[in-house]
Amino acid sequence: MFQSFEVSSRPDQAAPRVADLRAQFDAADVDGFLVPRSDAHQNEYVAPCDERLSWISGFTGSAGFAVILRERAAVFVDGRYRVQVHSQVDGRIFEVVHWPETSLSDWLAQNAAGLRIGFDPWLSTLDEVEKADAALAAVNTALIPCPNLIDAIRSDRPAPPVAPVVAHPTQWAGKSSADKRAELAADLRNSRRAAAVITATDSVMWLLNIRGADIARNPVALAFAILHDDARVSLFIDPAKVADLRAHLGPEVGVAPHDAFGAALQQLAGPVQMDRASAFAVASYLTSAEIPIHFAPDICALPKAVKNDTEIAGARAAHIRDAGAMVEFLAWLDGCAPETLSEIDVVRKLESFRQATGDLKEISFDTICGAGPNGAIVHYKVDEASNRRLSRGDILLVDSGGQYVDGTTDITRTIALGPPPPDAIAANTRVLQGMIAVSCARFPKGVAGAHLDALARAPLWRAGQDFDHGTGHGVGSYLCVHEGPQRISRASGVALQPGMILSNEPGYYREGAFGIRIENLITVRVAPPLQQGDARPMYDFETLTYVPFDRRLIDISMLAPFERAWIDSYHTDIVTKLDGRLSPNAAQWLAKACAPLQ
Repeated sequence: MFQSFEVSSRPDQAAPRVADLRAQFDAADVDGFLVPRSDAHQNEYVAPCDERLSWISGFTGSAGFAVILRERAAVFVDGRYRVQVHSQVDGRIFEVVHWPETSLSDWLAQNAAGLRIGFDPWLSTLDEVEKADAALAAVNTALIPCPNLIDAIRSDRPAPPVAPVVAHPTQWAGKSSADKRAELAADLRNSRRAAAVITATDSVMWLLNIRGADIARNPVALAFAILHDDARVSLFIDPAKVADLRAHLGPEVGVAPHDAFGAALQQLAGPVQMDRASAFAVASYLTSAEIPIHFAPDICALPKAVKNDTEIAGARAAHIRDAGAMVEFLAWLDGCAPETLSEIDVVRKLESFRQATGDLKEISFDTICGAGPNGAIVHYKVDEASNRRLSRGDILLVDSGGQYVDGTTDITRTIALGPPPPDAIAANTRVLQGMIAVSCARFPKGVAGAHLDALARAPLWRAGQDFDHGTGHGVGSYLCVHEGPQRISRASGVALQPGMILSNEPGYYREGAFGIRIENLITVRVAPPLQQGDARPMYDFETLTYVPFDRRLIDISMLAPFERAWIDSYHTDIVTKLDGRLSPNAAQWLAKACAPLQ
């Protein structure tokens, strides 16, 4: 069993821990300390040794940060966590701030004018620090790099992970590491840059065709890399993790300890390419050695996002395999009396169906399984304390995924446990209409996710409703389930390109009642020309996910003819693609679930 249900939030420990932290301020010559969620690689998910935000505050979400001053403290969360945070954070110690509506700079300007705020330069990005510095100059608030004050008081801090790294062969990667390095090195030479700094763990894994296990659910190892313009790579990682990979890495990849990275930066010839989303410390090392910096996005980010033919074929295969497990699960769930199950029971059973494929390497994130009001917590993670028993009439939201050697999956289905209330049916139908609108989108080259985001929201907007998260995120190839730079969101300006994989997941959440989300993964492809169209390149989406929607939650009268036709066609494709892959019981269930809408 990959998922654990242990209660990890300890808000009862916040008071003594915050007091211990404040006791460090005088020696560090600061008046406060910033506690991000991230690690030195700016990972969204972090190893236990880097769980500083949850340790000090109790908040376990994957995005957020805290600021602790001498007399007050705040936890900042976005729309995904505005319900969850109140159950995990002691409101007597921490003010909850809705971010980004109120930025760090706004809050500090109001509450910390003239003060010195310490921060770990490895945990905040250059972009974050520079923007905050500029915004705070008028109130004379200074951000001061300093040693990590949480680590200084955290006597129970776990050791760094030591999981071995394995090769990810060309059979699955579709391109050799040598070819990737040669292509990117040519880009460096053409732009007259001597090297590129790579701090994102998934970029290092992608470049070298390796995978790790340092962070649960994410097949990455904690590693930095420097790509030189002659295609050599300096890899900074615990050498024991790659002891068996010397032949795979080859002579052009040198290995040094993880903590040798900073000193190595100061030995580089410039100019050096660096992403502003890398740690502030990286820029500090380079500038202190007077090495010219060229700021540009992570050199691996876009090539990694644009999957090659082998990776797309792997994604298709992984999704069909995963769909079989999901249909077995849904058929099982439909045959159970809800009152006999808890949320934990559901999570365990779903994981067992994925394990039964024989190919599951890991789950791609902790399964979100929220019944009734828990479904309204966007990134709800059930534990032994929050575990809710299902009830007839509940709306159950299940967001889950698997890591397979040929692909990463992510799917959400919302299920009615008995006759659903009319308002849930209407909301679910609107969410489904938004998902269909994105699925059917046809758009010219150069269009970004921001241009498509409104398609998913329009049916909800017409009813005065919306959701407080993006419509879609990029997805890796046996890598992180959340991958950039592409997204479908209001703020995403990255042009969508063929080969990019994204989620398509509008939702609706009624606090205290239910949550609805419907999610498929889609990939951008070149659209066939239309007879009446002009010569401009056009793109559309191929759907990768093949699992039926709960027809009990669809109001057919609300659907346009093309929407109804799309659902029927999609359900027909599911039956075809899963033919011969299911148990007799699941096959019988699927035939009913995919019958034409009446």
